[in-house]
Amino acid sequence: MPEQSNDYRVVVFGAGGVGKSSLVLRFVKGTFRDTYIPTIEDTYRQVISCDKSVCTLQITDTTGSHQFPAMQRLSISKGHAFILVFSVTSKQSLEELGPIYQLILQIKGSVEDIPVMLVGNKCDETQREVDTREAQAVAQQWKCAFMETSAKMNYNVKELFQELLTLETRRNMSLNIDGKRSSKQKRTDRIKGKCTLM
Repeated sequence: MPEQSNDYRVVVFGAGGVGKSSLVLRFVKGTFRDTYIPTIEDTYRQVISCDKSVCTLQITDTTGSHQFPAMQRLSISKGHAFILVFSVTSKQSLEELGPIYQLILQIKGSVEDIPVMLVGNKCDETQREVDTREAQAVAQQWKCAFMETSAKMNYNVKELFQELLTLETRRNMSLNIDGKRSSKQKRTDRIKGKCTLM
């Protein structure tokens, strides 16, 4: 399927087994699977509201391994927004996001106008290795937003994607395609005004 110019490309990065595919599948299809099936790269599409019209949210679910650096670089260069996923049960999975964040900085030059979300998945688990405050500190250092999710319990999954779209300042986007906007979105619209992509 050819890419449309109004596609909004979101790339999901993270170590193997942190729940990248589970988050994406929970959001796109509303399903959850307990078994771990490693991903090479999958792309999912969802129609969303964009500048009073509709566009396609294209979500690229990347591999958790570092075997494909060329694919990683290509995904970053084509991406409009990034979700960096770690598991709250693995401190190493948070540390592994460092080089990916640096690569995004290197390729994009800056993350100032690029929506980036640091996501602590599996927050339903009791055996935590990453404290919420610790992850918030990393997000602050990286100048990105932070949210904890549970793909298994469907906690903060839709909210994650909506928040990511809210962070986009160059376009006015929403998961609601019927034109109805939440009061928070209306307030945000008033604050940031309308922008046009040139």
